Order: sequence, then structure tokens, then C-alpha cells
Amino acid sequence: MTTRGLFPPGDETFVEGEVARVTFENKETGFRVLKLTVEGRAERLTVVGTLPPLHVGAHVRVRGKMVTDSRHGAQLRAEGATELVPSTTKGIERYLASGVVPGVGQKLAARIVATFGEATLRILDEEPERLAAIAGLGKKRAATLAEAWNARRAERDVLVFLQAHGASATLAARIAKRYGANAIRIVKENPYRLALDVTGIGFKTADRMAEGLGIARDSQERMQAGLLQALLDETETGHVYATVSGLDERALGLLTSDGEDIPSARGLLAEARHTLSQTGHVIIEADTLGGDDLVYLPRMHAAERRLGGRVRELSLAKVRLLSGTDRAIATFEKEAHVTLADEQRAAVIEASRAPLFVVTGGPGVGKTTVLKAILSVFRKEGLVVRLAAPTGRAAKRMTMATSVEATTIHRLLEFDPSRGGSFKRNAQSPVEAGAVIIDEASMVDLPLADSLFQAIAPGTRLVFVGDVDQLPSIGPGAVLRDLIASKAAPCVMLRRIFRQAAESQIVVNAHRIHDGLAPVMLPQKEGLQLDTHADFFVIDRRDADSATRTITELVCSRIPRRFGMDSVRDIQVLTPMHRGAAGSVAVNLALQTALNPNGAPLVRGLRTFRVGDKVMQLKNDYDRSVWNGDIGIVDSVDSSAGTLTVRFDDEGRVVPYEPGALDNLTLAYACSVHKAQGSEFPAVVIPLLTSHFVMLTRNLLYTAVTRGKRLVVLVADPRAIKLALAEAHKGERHSRLAERIAASL
Repeated sequence: MTTRGLFPPGDETFVEGEVARVTFENKETGFRVLKLTVEGRAERLTVVGTLPPLHVGAHVRVRGKMVTDSRHGAQLRAEGATELVPSTTKGIERYLASGVVPGVGQKLAARIVATFGEATLRILDEEPERLAAIAGLGKKRAATLAEAWNARRAERDVLVFLQAHGASATLAARIAKRYGANAIRIVKENPYRLALDVTGIGFKTADRMAEGLGIARDSQERMQAGLLQALLDETETGHVYATVSGLDERALGLLTSDGEDIPSARGLLAEARHTLSQTGHVIIEADTLGGDDLVYLPRMHAAERRLGGRVRELSLAKVRLLSGTDRAIATFEKEAHVTLADEQRAAVIEASRAPLFVVTGGPGVGKTTVLKAILSVFRKEGLVVRLAAPTGRAAKRMTMATSVEATTIHRLLEFDPSRGGSFKRNAQSPVEAGAVIIDEASMVDLPLADSLFQAIAPGTRLVFVGDVDQLPSIGPGAVLRDLIASKAAPCVMLRRIFRQAAESQIVVNAHRIHDGLAPVMLPQKEGLQLDTHADFFVIDRRDADSATRTITELVCSRIPRRFGMDSVRDIQVLTPMHRGAAGSVAVNLALQTALNPNGAPLVRGLRTFRVGDKVMQLKNDYDRSVWNGDIGIVDSVDSSAGTLTVRFDDEGRVVPYEPGALDNLTLAYACSVHKAQGSEFPAVVIPLLTSHFVMLTRNLLYTAVTRGKRLVVLVADPRAIKLALAEAHKGERHSRLAERIAASL
């Protein structure tokens, strides 16, 4: 039904009209803002959304919902659009003159329509050679115009085809951009390529399109796609490889729905796996212990093998002897007004001797003091020292602790987006330094470690500092763990808790959790009467609703009032899960409603960003120099253009986000424990419920607690704490890095 008068807000509506103006257009993302002339409506209708390229004069049929924007009034938020053929000679003339065909202006459009009348568009489609009959046009120019028209028609046909087969307007625009005029052919031949080639399209989306195209559910193309998606999923969860049996189980979960039976599915998967191996899409290795074969993505296999060999090369390299270490340590102690403990002194001496060295230990054991002492000794011996950490927040903390500039590892290696996302620093052009010190090393994943080690020249000292008992990196691998296990580098594990740290219940309880012991708690069952003389609390809550209400009260009023902290800047909620009961999604909505209900909004699908919202970057964005886990505040929004800006607190930079980049941004009043790695916050609030059981592990709880600097509050079911403490090995990662390093020594 076409709506001509009043458009009901919130209901899905179909509107036909003529494009009167293109107010905003982002050709990269397909986001556009149009003014539409609609019959029966006095004012032009504003249409916003991801739309195909449309020119003034085009007739369109738009599907969407009416909303009221606080700044721009009534808008149709489009969910799809189809370009219609103009039905009158006047409309055809306006359409051709709008710029839809390069080189056709008002006068030429009038001449074309005067010649062919209402048959003009059919002539352009079917008999473009007849354009040469127009006086003064000529064959050469007629051929150029015909070619331009065909290109425009091909672009339109691609978008229509893709949307007709289940792609949203946004995804259709991405597919068309990736494949161009070949999109229809490629999608028809193998729609599963989309899951590998196009950002934002997973196996399920490609599978729906394949079903619409009649591809059999037991086809080899589908089996191969399912295996590749399953292997990608394994990598996304942190594994470097998958076992054959584990991969088959995950793939079957993707390939079959409830109760569905695909005859001989495992045999089909075996055939698909063999084909993928033969074509180089996966690498299969025999398990050294005689179990399941191991299946790698080629890039993961190459990175693991390269890194294993490079660790050996660096660990055996000769480094310049530092002759004045004892004197340099004494000078550091005098200047810093500290006396190093025996294990701390041993760590500094070992770092001065070894080309590759690791320092690890939990909270309160003096890792930062050792880092500062190593840095001081290196500099006093005349070494050029570079400091780096995996994230911007961790690098900032490193700078504040040492008073020496630290950067992200990406900046240390000089990431260059113009070179296909590679680093300028590599084995041929290594980092210029006598020593490199990496903090928060537990966060370094396999691909980043591979790039880092390649860029360290043999003879340059490399020191890793981190807590091996924290959660491993978000990306694949467990590099710090494997490096220690390989024994390729000397490692000092700091264990002594210093007196000042021992006075903190946060530190004491972190070590108790590490050892599988229940934290010593001040119970807070009723009233939330937090004692300002304590820094660790447990509030007993057994269900998600009461936990979320308690978290909201703690963040909005109780903690700020008792401890003088800012609800947004100082307090971070850390959740075991994103979805479900008291997950980060639900808690973010509750806190946004409580803390920032009136900020100017930008609606993005099911999400709403408001000016003043706390937000987090979800992926490394090298063009903007914004990294996974960076936290900022929404500084401004332009809802008509679908854009916003974020002020990141580590540098005060204001970074613009166009519609296509907003998928990498999320609310951050609450975030997952994994996303908080490498960060410290004045206060953390941690929900822990039995409904989180799939994620409850000892190192997750340990990591969450160690993120709090001045205050930790668990809003927890005691049974959930018990479950977490009991899971010491759950979630360990598939990796052969330690084995490869050891084998190369």
C-alpha cells in the first residue's frame, strides 16, 4: 500500500515519490539523505538510510518507518528502496537531466525525449544505437552515452537482484562495491563467497541467499563454507587451530537446524575438508600426540611457524654486555627512593643479560617497579629504549608510570593503511632501538606478536612484562603463556606481595581467587551501605533483574556519594557476557536510561547513541588511529546524516564516525571483562550470576577484580563465585607455539 497522506509513526510504510534533492550521500557506505516529493503531501518528505544511488528526478518506492528526529522533525527511516521507471515524458526528461547519465544535461535530455517520447527508456535499454539518429549527437557520442546508461543500469540491476534474494540495502551496497558488475554472476555461482569476502556477511546470511537461489543443502559448496565459517569462529574465540572432531561438531551446528538430518553429513564434511586442504584454504597437520588432526587457517599456520622460528633467533642472539648494572641499580634505588626485593633485583639483572626476557606476576608484587628499574638501567647504559603496550589506554598508563613516552605496538611498528594494512617496521626495516619493553604482554595475540618479533633486530633486547594468569588476548593465541612454557627466554615470576599492597583487599582477594580460594568479603545484603574504609565488597543478588537494579543504583548514586567518584568517568561495569541476563547489552541500556536519557540521539538500528554517552571502539581502526577497547564520550551527533563524533579521553582527540563505521562502536557504561584487559579503572562493578555459567572461570574473575584500582564491588550469587573458582582450566586455547619454539631450540 502506498501512503499518500499521514504516515503512521512506528508502522512499516511504503511510500512512492520523486527524488527532489539528495541532501547527503556517502558513496562508501551507501548512506543517503533524500528529499522526496510525494503526491498528496505539501512538504517534501525526508528519507534517511542505506539506499542505492539515486538522482534527482528518479521515481522510487521506499519501505521504512516514520520517526521524529529531535532536530530535523519527521523522517522516513528507510529499510529498502526500489527505483521505478518514470511514467511521463516530463518525468523521463527530468530524470535524464538529473545527472543519472554523465554528459546528458537539460537540453540534450529534452532532445532525446522529444525524439522518442514515452519509449525513451526502452530505447536506451534495448536499442541504444538509435541515439545516433538525434540531430547533432553523432555516433561516437551516442556510443559513449549508451555505455554510461548501461553501466548505470547494471549497478541498479545488481542492487535489485541482491535485495530480491534476501540482502538488506546495506549489505547489497557492500556486495556491489566489492564485486562491481560481476556481483550477480558471483552470487549465483557461489553465494558462500560473500561470507569470506564481504564485511558484515556471515555464513547464515550467505546461506539464506543460497537457499533462495536453489543451492542444495548437502552441496559441497555449502559444506566447505560451513567448515570455513566454523574455523573462523574458532579463531574468533581465541584458538589458533581446531581439531578435526571439534571443527566438524561446530560446522554441523551451522549446517543443520533443529531436527534436520543431512544424510552422510560427516562424510560430506570429510570430502569438503580434503578439498579445502587441496586448494590451500586450510592447512592440516597431524597431531604430535596421535590424536585428532589439526586444522589451521593458512594465515594462522604461517604466523605460528614464523613466530616460533623468530623467537629462537632472537633468544640466541648476542647482545652488548652491560658492565655497570649493579651501579645503575643502586642509582635507581636512590633516585626512586625504593629498595628492590631480592626477586626484583634478580629480574633486573637477568634483563640486563638476556636478549629476550619475561617478567610476570599478579597485582601488588612490584611489576611496575621492576619495569621502571629495567628502563633506568638500560638508559644509564646508553641504550635507546622504546616502550609499547597493546592498547592506547595501557600505553598511557605505561607513560604515566615511567614518565617516558610509550606508544601502542601498532604505532611502534608504524602501521600503514595505504600498504594494505601492513607495518612499515619488519625484518628488513626493524624498530630502531637498543631495547624494547612491552607491558600488558598477556594481551598480545599471535598475529601481532608475529609482526612485533619480525620487527625486532637480532641483538635488540626485548622485554615482556605481564600477568600470565589473566585472560589471554582477545585475538587468537596465548603468546605470553606459550613463551614462558617454551623456556626459550629466562622468566622471573614475582610472588612477594608488598606491605602496602597487602593492605588492599583487592590485592589480597585477587591472589586468593588465583589460588582457587573464596574472596574475603564484607557482605552487603541490604541497603548498599558501603564502608568507605574498605575497597572490596560483595552484594548478594540471585537474579538478573535485581542485579541490574543494584548495579544501576551503585553506579548512579551509591558509589559517587560514598567515594566521590564520577558515574561515567570513574566507574566501569564489567560483565562475563554480552547477551542475556545482566549482560553488557542489558546493563548498558539500563545505565544509559538512568545516566543520559536526554542527550541528542542518533538511532542506529536497535541501538541509540546520545551526546554524552560513554562508548567503546570494538575493532582496530587504523585510518582513525582508534584501537580495539578505546573508550570515549559521544561529543556530537548529526542524525540527518547518520554521523557522530567521539572525544577519546586518552588524548582528547575528537574522531568522526560516518554511518559505515558505527558498527564498530558500542555503549561502554558496561563492557565484557575481555574488553577491559590492559585497563584499570578507579572502580569496577562486576555482576556474577549462575546464568553466566558458560563463561565463569577463575581467570575471568581474577582479571575482572584486578581491573579495579580503588574499589571492587561484586554483585554476585555466591554459587556463581563458587562455579568460577572451580573452573581453573576451562577456556584454554589451542596453540602449538610453545611446541614450535621448543622444537627450534
